[in-house]
Amino acid sequence: MTQAAIALRDISFSWPGQAVPTLALDLFEVLPHEQVFVSGPSGSGKSTLLGLIGGINTPQAGQVAILGQTLDTLAGSQRDRFRVDHIGFIFQQFNLIPYLSILDNVLLPCRFSAYRRERALAQGKDLLAAAQSLLRTLDLAPSLWTRAVTQLSIGQQQRVAAARALIGRPEIVVADEPTSALDSDRQQAFLDLIQHECQQAGASLVFVSHDQRLAERFHRRVALDQINRCAQNEEAA
Repeated sequence: MTQAAIALRDISFSWPGQAVPTLALDLFEVLPHEQVFVSGPSGSGKSTLLGLIGGINTPQAGQVAILGQTLDTLAGSQRDRFRVDHIGFIFQQFNLIPYLSILDNVLLPCRFSAYRRERALAQGKDLLAAAQSLLRTLDLAPSLWTRAVTQLSIGQQQRVAAARALIGRPEIVVADEPTSALDSDRQQAFLDLIQHECQQAGASLVFVSHDQRLAERFHRRVALDQINRCAQNEEAA
């Protein structure tokens, strides 16, 4: 049997001072190369789930295994290293560094991770070429590459964030509502690019969105409010 790229088992997570858990899961799994659409209303635990996958947070109970590594047994610095080595994040607000150029933003993971740097070098003759290749694929013109990201449109910033997540071909890509600011045509075009790049890299993709129209493009859909026992208990109450 193929080992899951992401496996959360018997999870219970509560924020400090919270009387009841935000997230209680029996099992959440994503296979290697699988592209999964995760939906759910506000408060259903989507951001908490992504924080656990990335090792930003650890559960009070249960096990988080990413690529066979149990994250909750690692120290915080070790989780940080594992995350930058193996997981590419596309944040809803992009989290780009405003005073850096497009190219410098894209190359950030390679500055912090020797593993990502080595994998990026396999994509081009050097790191700069690897970043430029991704930017071309994501339809960002060379005339923009040395600009500060604050000079870009929202759609352009989004594609820079995607290139940063994808450089060095991480085994897992996590996207948190990345298309929420885009119209329908731009949503579809952006998804085409992300899904193609993940497929080329052999990466698993976890894509969180409220927009159910996008779900049919993915291998599988997970409605988090239906598997999160906390959300189910609130509905029953």
